[in-house]
Amino acid sequence: MKILKTSINYLKVFNLNFGPQHPSAHGVLRLLLEIEGEKVTFCDPHIGLLHRGTEKLIESKTYMQALPYFSRLDYVSTMTQEHAFILSIEQILKTNVPLRSQTIRTIFSEITRILNHLMSLTTHALDVGAITPFLWGFEEREKLMEFYERVSGARIHSAYFRLGGLSKDIPFGLLNDIQLFIEQFGSRIDEIEELLTNNRIWKQRLLNVGIISKTIALNSGFSGVLLRSTGVPWDLRKNTPYEIYNNISFNVPLGNSGDCYDRYLLRIEEIRQSLLIINKCIKFIPEGLIKADNFKINISSRQELKSSMEDLIHHFKLYVEGTHIPIGEAYVGIETPKGEKGVFIISNENNCAYRCKIRSPGFIHLQAIDYLSKNLLIADVVTIIGTLDIVFGEIDR
Repeated sequence: MKILKTSINYLKVFNLNFGPQHPSAHGVLRLLLEIEGEKVTFCDPHIGLLHRGTEKLIESKTYMQALPYFSRLDYVSTMTQEHAFILSIEQILKTNVPLRSQTIRTIFSEITRILNHLMSLTTHALDVGAITPFLWGFEEREKLMEFYERVSGARIHSAYFRLGGLSKDIPFGLLNDIQLFIEQFGSRIDEIEELLTNNRIWKQRLLNVGIISKTIALNSGFSGVLLRSTGVPWDLRKNTPYEIYNNISFNVPLGNSGDCYDRYLLRIEEIRQSLLIINKCIKFIPEGLIKADNFKINISSRQELKSSMEDLIHHFKLYVEGTHIPIGEAYVGIETPKGEKGVFIISNENNCAYRCKIRSPGFIHLQAIDYLSKNLLIADVVTIIGTLDIVFGEIDR
């Protein structure tokens, strides 16, 4: 007697909530994954669980009161967020910013780029399973955040960039300390690369995962590392230079595969280029004013406030009433560590913006998560999210 054995192999489709979704996670990442076994067939990013209403809040505040809202958008790279806002207002005002101020802004923009990439690379490595780079990278981040604190008094939310310049000049000895940091930091990057770049497990997790084509990147409005990983040479510091970037020679690293491994390599090389830019700025930095000589937008020095009634009146009106910006509109996009951060301002000659619209690179990049993760494994979704380098303050603005 023969016993016939039949087996039915089928995969049930599951819907899975993919986090982190903890309420104190500075904005909630909620991906609805449709999975068959461990294969992702569909990924739906739910954006809007934080929803701070930043743009509307800015429209009800004076320009100076609105500035701190920007550092809360991407709290990993705060000064670059303030930078875009300040440049857009300065474009309407047609303000001439002193060269010393422009140079210091460039130095701290690149320090911010290093801060961001260290966070991105080391936490990504932690997600994938490598703990050591996280410990090394955060030790170096503390040194950089000390530079933040010395110029602004705050480790994170600095409010250091101001209309027409900076809130105050850099303290004595800071440039020497930044130079010392540059000299030792290159070897720290070498150590991280030695641990990761040719590590077979790291390469197995990143190579040919989350591939972006050049066409998709351009059509989706990608910018920053995600766009350059496909081989598109687009960097706003080169293509539409601002501050003193047009006076500094540096390279823009490009990828060719558009995968997670390319994005890792690009961020490593961008850190090295940032060190080069900072070094050149320190050698180039001139003496002079650190804010525009216009007390309608800047406060006078403490000495002048005590000796001039006119300066005291300007100071009082500036903090009580704010700056009145002439009728106009401006869009300024800058190359933040995550990509193009754009701020569009419409002014109606009032002391606050009539309309403020913020272009956040993370918002655009997260929308591509379905395309990037389709037919990959759940573990690959973790890898992809790490290379998107998202912060929910700017996504759910």
